[in-house]
Amino acid sequence: MKTRITEMLGIQHPIVQGGMHFVGFAEMAAAVSNAGGLGIITALTQRSPADLANEIARCRDMTDKPIGVNLTFLPSVNQPDYPGYIKAIIEGGVKVVETAGNNPVQVMPVLKDNGIKVIHKCTAVRHALKAQKIGCDAVSVDGFECGGHPGEDDVPNFILLPRAADELEIPFIASGGMADGRSLVAAMALGAEGMNMGTRFIATKEAPVHENVKQALLAASELDTRLVMRPLRNTERVLTNPAVERLLEKEKALGANIKFEDIIEEVAGVYPRIMKDGDMDAGAWSCGMVAGLIYDIPTCKELIDRIMSDAEAIITKRLAGFL
Repeated sequence: MKTRITEMLGIQHPIVQGGMHFVGFAEMAAAVSNAGGLGIITALTQRSPADLANEIARCRDMTDKPIGVNLTFLPSVNQPDYPGYIKAIIEGGVKVVETAGNNPVQVMPVLKDNGIKVIHKCTAVRHALKAQKIGCDAVSVDGFECGGHPGEDDVPNFILLPRAADELEIPFIASGGMADGRSLVAAMALGAEGMNMGTRFIATKEAPVHENVKQALLAASELDTRLVMRPLRNTERVLTNPAVERLLEKEKALGANIKFEDIIEEVAGVYPRIMKDGDMDAGAWSCGMVAGLIYDIPTCKELIDRIMSDAEAIITKRLAGFL
């Protein structure tokens, strides 16, 4: 299936793996890229630029297909070594960077000078237009359904994607609620050139996370996510568990007076305990409503092949039958 995104990224299928904290390791990225999509390594999961360089090299040993790196710009006091991470990306020969968080305008010149395609994650059309203006090659449009940070506008993809299509000139991919061939066809019907999957890729054989995490996704329904940190205007969609419910109780009790310090034990440093150790009640971890559409744990190749064959059948048979 050819789209502007597959041609831009040099990939076979218009499917991109989201950059996920403590999931986007070399094993994950290589499996997705080998299956014809674009696998992505998460830079900030690596403790240092040297660690990222090693992870890119590890991934190169597992695939000769294009890979990307996710670089999230955080509004933190102690900034990560972004110049170091960018140097590792360039020297590793990576040609696609998925940026997220704050506006990536500062790093655009160095990325473009090195022939790197930039896809910026956006939760609003105004942010997507800004990304287009500063020179991003594409955007990932994240609807309210998505795991992680859906922004503060609460616009779901049925509205957000056609709005993006009405306004943008650069291509975009749909993110949030993407799981199968139906998702891909719907996203493309609404104007997207492909789709980005995060949560769905965690429930695959190659995902380098504890089996408890995969089983939690299998067991979850579309009703099992919660929105936390809304009072701090840092909303995150997470899978519910006792720690998350405790966090929500704190938000309710403290109201407008809540500070990040009040919920630090439920949100800080929990990813290694969940993703590596399988401690499912350790705290809040990003998960999309798409958990309700996860029924099995295939390999990445099985998943992507199924998505593409289902999408083709929907387009050529079901939809054609309405004409």
